[in-house]
Amino acid sequence: MSPQKITLKINGKAVTREVAPDRLLSQLLREDLALTGTHIGCDTGQCGACTVHLNGRAVKSCVVLAVQASGAELTTIEGLAAADGTLHPMQAAFKECHGLQCGFCTPGMVMSAVDLVQHHGYHSEAQVREALEGNLCRCTGYQNIVKAVQLGATGMQTGSK
Repeated sequence: MSPQKITLKINGKAVTREVAPDRLLSQLLREDLALTGTHIGCDTGQCGACTVHLNGRAVKSCVVLAVQASGAELTTIEGLAAADGTLHPMQAAFKECHGLQCGFCTPGMVMSAVDLVQHHGYHSEAQVREALEGNLCRCTGYQNIVKAVQLGATGMQTGSK
């Protein structure tokens, strides 16, 4: 398999790389670009730790080939905060509500939560729990994660940073 040249915009910056056709997007991000906030937990799309935004939608990067992302806009957890370091409202809410313990699932949870709010608006506790079913946390009971998503949704809707 010969490498293929791909170009995409990651966190607002154009990136061009030659990648093997079977290279996963998660591998490109972590191993080639040192964007290690995207975690790899299962490599099968079941845990959600590798969730990123591809053209404005949450995807699990361990089930997307890097070549499939060519020409796309990608946002990782590193690109969510403002350029001056101000946390995104969802990141701030996870911090405020203690929506994490070990932190392994947190980047994927935050990225999925932002997608949820952007595309579906504010939701009840039951709706948040259902929407985050594809993101597994082995440490928490999800209570503070749900509270964080609800607080983050409020922050996103009011435009606070």
